[in-house]
Amino acid sequence: MMEMKCVEAKRGIQLSVSVQNECGVLSRIAGLLGGAGVNVHALTLTGGIDHGDIRLVVDRNEEAAALLKAEGFLVFSREVVLLEIENRPGALGEVSALWAENGVNLEYAYCAGGPSVNRGLVVLRVDDVDKALDVLGNGK
Repeated sequence: MMEMKCVEAKRGIQLSVSVQNECGVLSRIAGLLGGAGVNVHALTLTGGIDHGDIRLVVDRNEEAAALLKAEGFLVFSREVVLLEIENRPGALGEVSALWAENGVNLEYAYCAGGPSVNRGLVVLRVDDVDKALDVLGNGK
């Protein structure tokens, strides 16, 4: 297997929160986490007609999950790859091409960062986290 060195690729946990599609739900969740000192590193929100899903990567998973569950939210934990990568054209394409060449299926992804940062965080749900990390030279 060809090896690619990223700035950092590691195993991470994503919390998925099932929510009603209604005004103020993100504010409620963000306020709850922020009030407890839980920092959100990445977030995506997808919605349908009456239901949505918030996916987050935070600094204190167990505490965040417990807080959200105590407020009545349905919360799931999923293993993901957390990829810190150079903020430059083609960087993500190189990683995803390497995974494709090695049979790692990418189910979904989302990013955090902006144009003024040197590195961005990409959260990736793949079918085989161990293989994905090994391909990038960041395995066990």
